[in-house]
Amino acid sequence: MTRQYEAVYIFDSALDEATITEHLDQFHSLLAQPTAAAPACNHWGKRTLAYPIKNHETGYYVIAQFETATEALPEYQRAVKLDESVLRHLIVLNDGPQPVVPEVTPTETKDGDS
Repeated sequence: MTRQYEAVYIFDSALDEATITEHLDQFHSLLAQPTAAAPACNHWGKRTLAYPIKNHETGYYVIAQFETATEALPEYQRAVKLDESVLRHLIVLNDGPQPVVPEVTPTETKDGDS
């Protein structure tokens, strides 16, 4: 049985995007299944961390969404944990569609000004 997952990675900001993509390809090859689509990766880029992680003030954020069998996760998680270029990671079960956030429109004040 396959399930939808979402992973957030924080890589060492000293790495370039090509190297980070290579690491992601290595991780996601452990999840590969013939029927599953390729993981969708969204590179957020370099961001300042809220607090230092492993003596780093900045990190390179990547969000990945993928579908895999639950049996493939332990080896995948082990590979991510052992990779020293990953400062932090989080893998969560993606239970369904994202809730729709209504758009906020500017409202008029009592005086009629916007």
